[in-house]
Amino acid sequence: MSKLAVLEGLLFVVGEDGLTLDQLSQILEINAEEAKALLQTLKQSYDDENRGITINFLGNTFKLTTKQEHKDYYQKLIENPTTHTLSQSALETLAIIAYNEPITRVAIDDIRGVSSSQMVRKLVAKGFIKEVGRSDLPGRPILYKTTDEFLDYFGLASKDELPPIDELMAKDEEEDTELDLFHSNYKEV
Repeated sequence: MSKLAVLEGLLFVVGEDGLTLDQLSQILEINAEEAKALLQTLKQSYDDENRGITINFLGNTFKLTTKQEHKDYYQKLIENPTTHTLSQSALETLAIIAYNEPITRVAIDDIRGVSSSQMVRKLVAKGFIKEVGRSDLPGRPILYKTTDEFLDYFGLASKDELPPIDELMAKDEEEDTELDLFHSNYKEV
């Protein structure tokens, strides 16, 4: 029996959940180095231009995914793309959680300036965030943190791949100066 074929079947069966290197080693009864070598061999066979899938490391797991270069065709397959996108408020809430986790809903509200309770419920339902315990603050509010599904959705291997917050702040300041409505290049004559 080919362990390479078993590996391919395992990755197919688990789907978007993926498998960690430890899980692969345990299931295949091999050490981590052998598991890495098998993954690399399988990935190389998928790198052929005649193949439509590949192996990616996303959300701390190895997963079978479609190739990025075919994305235009996959986009045509989706009947209603608006149901699969996140709203601006969802993205804003996710960013706040990702950069400040673990964080309470009240803290999210303070940063956003509006109530986030409905958005937090939606993000929990979609699997992008999860409850990770309770704060020591009065009332012991729930703490939230991003999930591996969040990493997967945005194509990140880990939170370390998020852009530095300083970089984002500088970009926002540039955009603010470009859109300043109180200063105009036009002069009254």
